[in-house]
Amino acid sequence: MRLLLCLLMLLLGGGASAEDLRSHPAFHSQFLAKDRDVTVYLPPGYDAHPSQRYPVLYLHDGQNLFGDSVSSYSGKGWEADRTAEALIVQGRIRPLIIIGIANTGEDRIGEYTQSFSEQFRAGGKADLYGRMIVEELKPFIDSHYRTIPGEAGLGGSSLGGLVSMYLGLKYPAVFDRLAVMSPSVWWGDRQILKDVAVAPSRTPARIWVDIGTDEGDNPEAHVAHARLLRDALIAKGWKLNDDLAYFEDPGAKHSEGPWAQRFGRVLQFLYGT
Repeated sequence: MRLLLCLLMLLLGGGASAEDLRSHPAFHSQFLAKDRDVTVYLPPGYDAHPSQRYPVLYLHDGQNLFGDSVSSYSGKGWEADRTAEALIVQGRIRPLIIIGIANTGEDRIGEYTQSFSEQFRAGGKADLYGRMIVEELKPFIDSHYRTIPGEAGLGGSSLGGLVSMYLGLKYPAVFDRLAVMSPSVWWGDRQILKDVAVAPSRTPARIWVDIGTDEGDNPEAHVAHARLLRDALIAKGWKLNDDLAYFEDPGAKHSEGPWAQRFGRVLQFLYGT
């Protein structure tokens, strides 16, 4: 019945219902200075099938992801729940749980970067942020929801894409899928390229990398950086169009609108049926 209701809502232009989104405000971490809100999207049929378990995708910048969220950066949210709901109902992706991890404003740059920047006077807390996800948030989610503990994805855009790539390399046994959208490859003199190069081996992760061709003040440089990341992953052992997808979005800017539009492609590559 709920699947039929979801399909009807989608046809009428609606999205996931309130019962699909569950909130865990002020999630506390011993590793980070500030608490943060966590929002959980549950797929259609979750309550109706109490024995079924689901893969989980953890996404950064959680306040920009669900429902009618409004980004302070671009004024538009991802509508990630609506996109996932439509693809699940259509049978194009596996049902999955999506976790939105809100950023904490001024600490975002520090937590989403693996090295300190003199230019920004911030950075270098990605290891602590990763410990929060792996040692605190993931066990909490696995204990409160019917997850498949061995199937955890990680994703985000901009610095969120950067930290997803970095933590995916650091925790190869934890994250089996990575959504690396418009990654800030430039951070720390392109430190992420060095991180890929010195990784002991290719991880088992399936990876999506993308970039818009009109991002920032120097779009050509951002596209070139994304291509360098793609090539570094190929050199490490990933196979393009197999366990690695690379997409350049013509005319797309660095904002939530294009990321929302591409998110369906991301889900289909990472969780397609």
